Amino acid sequence: MNADAPQQWEYRVVQPPRETSQKEARDPSSVLNEAADEGWELDETIDYVGGGTKFLVFRRPADGDDGGSDETTTDFETDDE
Repeated sequence: MNADAPQQWEYRVVQPPRETSQKEARDPSSVLNEAADEGWELDETIDYVGGGTKFLVFRRPADGDDGGSDETTTDFETDDE
């Protein structure tokens, strides 16, 4: 990559794991650790208007090939089964 070129990122959006009632989020540590193992970092959260996290937004440097790969479609396990 050219030193003057801005960093290119790829993004992954994941719903945080929920308790059985679907009203409370569970501890997202396992999702965060799995994402980190794959090179993703937490960029931001998208919250519901009344509070609570709706989505976790991850990013990692793009590999610079065609701008997209099958790898970005991999879901992180959320133990929702």
